[in-house]
Amino acid sequence: MGELLNVIGLSAGVALYAMLLAMVLQAPGASRGPSRFDPLLLGTAVLGLVWNLCELLDYELPRLGLSAPSQVLTALGFSALGFLPAVVVHSVLRRERDEVRSSFKWIIAASAYGISGVATMLQAWTLGTGSALPSVLAMQLLTSAYVALLVPLTLVTRGQPGARRALWAAALSIFAVSAMHLGQFHQGEQPWIGELLGHHASLPLAVAILYQDFPFAFADLFLKRALTLLALVTAAFVTVVNLSPPSMSGVSGTTDVGLLVTLWVGTALLYPSLRAVTAWFVDSVIFARPDYEAVRASLAVAAQQHQAVVPLLNEACGRLGPALSASAVGWREVPEAGPVDTDPAVAATVEIPVAEPPRYVVEIGALTGGRRILSDDRAFLDATATMLARRIDAIRLTHERYERELREREISRLVAEAELRALRSQINPHFLFNALTTIGHLIQTAPPRALETLMRLTALLRGVLRSEGELTTLGRELELIESYLDIERARFEERLRVHIDVPGSLTHVRVPPLILQPLVENAIKHGIGPERGGGEVVVSARLETAPGGAAELVVIVRDTGAGVSEKELRRGRKAGVGLKNIERRLACQYGPAATLSVRSTPGRGTMVEIRLPAEQRVPELARSAR
Repeated sequence: MGELLNVIGLSAGVALYAMLLAMVLQAPGASRGPSRFDPLLLGTAVLGLVWNLCELLDYELPRLGLSAPSQVLTALGFSALGFLPAVVVHSVLRRERDEVRSSFKWIIAASAYGISGVATMLQAWTLGTGSALPSVLAMQLLTSAYVALLVPLTLVTRGQPGARRALWAAALSIFAVSAMHLGQFHQGEQPWIGELLGHHASLPLAVAILYQDFPFAFADLFLKRALTLLALVTAAFVTVVNLSPPSMSGVSGTTDVGLLVTLWVGTALLYPSLRAVTAWFVDSVIFARPDYEAVRASLAVAAQQHQAVVPLLNEACGRLGPALSASAVGWREVPEAGPVDTDPAVAATVEIPVAEPPRYVVEIGALTGGRRILSDDRAFLDATATMLARRIDAIRLTHERYERELREREISRLVAEAELRALRSQINPHFLFNALTTIGHLIQTAPPRALETLMRLTALLRGVLRSEGELTTLGRELELIESYLDIERARFEERLRVHIDVPGSLTHVRVPPLILQPLVENAIKHGIGPERGGGEVVVSARLETAPGGAAELVVIVRDTGAGVSEKELRRGRKAGVGLKNIERRLACQYGPAATLSVRSTPGRGTMVEIRLPAEQRVPELARSAR
């Protein structure tokens, strides 16, 4: 049993330390200072591999009928084993790959390396004198010295988490037992538990240094593989011990061979389950990680609810803190170009890979409970950063579209306002010219009335020039028409009759300024003026319901004058100023929601109808009017 256990344990040790060495050599990103590799990790891998290889050769070759390896190789193996606890002590005393700082810690570390160095010299002395290896004095020194170092080491590491302190304390204690066992020259038959503690103390030392100081990029990966391998070896060992018949010591019969093959196949089938259980144990128990997929999924759902970058990043940092057991998680904006400056006080800095600047980084503060940023944590952070980047890009795209629409609307509004101002400035001189023509006629025929009309024109122009806003009221428009009609009555006298039919409830409905005066002017000039007997001009307004259900204001200016044919109407509208001006202003103000229509019959008069949207409160006014 002891021989089987030693072969399995030493083979597992070779595999574990070889795996560790390969990872250290393949991970230049874990470099520290000017050195390409962390010397502590590299030393751990080399020392552990040398010890397990030398012990395996020294233990197994004679049992295969081969000559024992050189005593130099044996001395080298025991020297490597003696330095492994010194590396663990050094790892315990430094924090997060920093150098040992306090003088008391330096004394402890130097003492550990000194003890291991003295033990190595004793092994060399024993080799030189031709005595049996290992040196009993060297193994006794290692046992007593490292048991004694546990006391000051415990005092200077009071701030470390209890689980971490318990791990390295147990590893050093097991090593002390191992050194005591190996110093007995294997005298007598040893129980299998003694063989386990005596020859394989390097395995808990490896676990201790990994848990204490292994870089985040592959510590969890190594630990999962190592524990899976150990679980597999343990399962195979327990199976052989409990299920194999006594004849398995020399496999000869068909039944024995069949059982052995069955155990091989069963072990291979058991490996995926062992690996899954080990991964769960490492993530949930050792590193206490949450379910990162669930955290990222919930964060993705929450991110879709945000329409701004700052609240999105704030919520993301708030969710990442508890998931990573971080003391603080924050974000900051970084320059558009160049490398991202990292703060030595933060545990990790993750850049959010947005498509366009400004860029952002998330900074993870110190982790609590002895946790570290490991490869699974890094994968989770990278995936979360990518998800946040896509959402930020989407938010920016939405904002850019919205801002572009606002700019386009603003440009359209400014263009419309400019055109409206130009159209209104076009109307004012046209109206003024006609009014002055009337006053000039009155000066020749009735000077007193000309003075009175001039005063009304002054009041009218004052009101017209004050109408510079986008909208006025229908009541204000009717006041301007009344002033204009007073001027025109001075010219037409009894030939001009005017009737205004507009409910009082509609007088404050908002309409474009100077929209009725040109219509009344055209009715008088082209309808009433040519008729010897004159005629009547009727201005009316009402509310109707548009097909979409909205309120619509309908204003009609009708005269009983000469009227024109359809052909003459088209020619006049093309050459005229007033109607064309009103149509353009309605189009700028309301678009297709406003219309102007003209119907004329020779000898019977002309009717102009304007339809335009009314305000929402207008239907209430209409109900009160009814």
